[in-house]
Amino acid sequence: MALASDFYDTAMANMIAELKIQQTRIDSMKGDYEESLDTIWMLLAASLVFFMHAGFSLLEAGSVRFKNTQNILAKNLTVVSLGFLCWYVFGYAFAFGIPDEPNRFIGHTNFVTDELWFDKAKFRFWFFQGAFCATAATIVSGAMAERTALKGFAIYTALMTSLIYPVVVYWAWSGEGFLNYTKDSGEGGSVVSTAGYIDFAGSGVVHMVGGIGAVIGAVVVGPRKDRFDPAREAEFDAHNIPFVVLGTFCLWFGWYGFNPGSTLAMHDEGTAYTAGIVAVNTTIAPCIAGLTVFLVKIFVMPPKALDVGAFCNGILAGLVSITGPCAVVKTWEAVLIGFIGGCFYLGASFALQKAKVDDVVDAFSVHGVCGFWGVVSAGFFGDPDHGMGGNGAFYGGNAAGTQWFAVLMIVLWVGVLSVVILVPLRLIGFLRLSDEFQEMGADEAEHSPSKAYAPHVEPTSQA
Repeated sequence: MALASDFYDTAMANMIAELKIQQTRIDSMKGDYEESLDTIWMLLAASLVFFMHAGFSLLEAGSVRFKNTQNILAKNLTVVSLGFLCWYVFGYAFAFGIPDEPNRFIGHTNFVTDELWFDKAKFRFWFFQGAFCATAATIVSGAMAERTALKGFAIYTALMTSLIYPVVVYWAWSGEGFLNYTKDSGEGGSVVSTAGYIDFAGSGVVHMVGGIGAVIGAVVVGPRKDRFDPAREAEFDAHNIPFVVLGTFCLWFGWYGFNPGSTLAMHDEGTAYTAGIVAVNTTIAPCIAGLTVFLVKIFVMPPKALDVGAFCNGILAGLVSITGPCAVVKTWEAVLIGFIGGCFYLGASFALQKAKVDDVVDAFSVHGVCGFWGVVSAGFFGDPDHGMGGNGAFYGGNAAGTQWFAVLMIVLWVGVLSVVILVPLRLIGFLRLSDEFQEMGADEAEHSPSKAYAPHVEPTSQA
């Protein structure tokens, strides 16, 4: 009996040891699979965000006059190339470089990806966030198109992607900034409230930052020559509406990386469900916003005609509006947010035209004003009891104070720094192209070849 008992005990011990080994292997495989899934998800999402620059390029190229097509494309290429390099050297460190003893204003570690080698999972995060950074700067290029010198714009782009945008990111998304951090009590919040800042994919952090920079840029550089001369206004119509529409669809497509990708992971049920509701809201809001703008242009606003360009901007207005609250609101709330966003766009666009601010692509109305609405709407909508992270005032939540405070800080930070950068550039002649240059067109004046499209040649008949 004793021998049998010893044999049994030994067998059980060996079996338990083998089970532990197998469990360790399963846990290791599970960790590997989760890491792989997160990396695939993040690279896919980041690639979609990167593809949005093709959309910006098409939309802006179609919106300018024929003679400035190559010039605006050069600015788009400059934004991506220079913007990513600035993100590499300074931007990421200021945005997410959290030191051992962090402050509430700015990061200052991980310059040139120095410490990412100790946590290689952060490389995918660097790429995703870098694509966001370049997007903020691209927004500015469209507003200042056709009369802005490349050298002055490049200087502003470098400072936008190195400092202006990254600091706002640190405030909101680093987990240590004054808009959203964990307090000594262990509870989250901001410097003004027990509620943290809600901006899931960047209505404020990305779009409002770019929109404020855009309107400051448009005002400082001044309107295009003769832009508001009633006799010549028609000359400034978009020269290629098909490009505008294709660009809008490219942007909308890329937004499915922008918003759902902001889950930053895809290895568990919770993030999968979040990505799903975000995708639905990212579809519904632009649909209602685009139709709202289109119908108002048909039945209310002169000349009461089908305005395809306005339809496109309405769609983008809805996308910007839902970007911040997309993960914390239900679908019917997304409909309301999109509808109100479309109305905000119409009002802002009309006001800028009356004020004779020459914003070529309505960048401020789409990104600045609707970005503002996206931030503020997260303070009103989103039921805390639904477990989606909402904290809206309509349901007894207390996020509204933090949301309004964030709007104020973003306007002050981006507005003041943009003025400080752009006004000196204008005064020293680095920002605005001369009237003669504008009449000739930037493509003919400084590009080779001198036309964006080959001239039409009539086919010769064969005898």
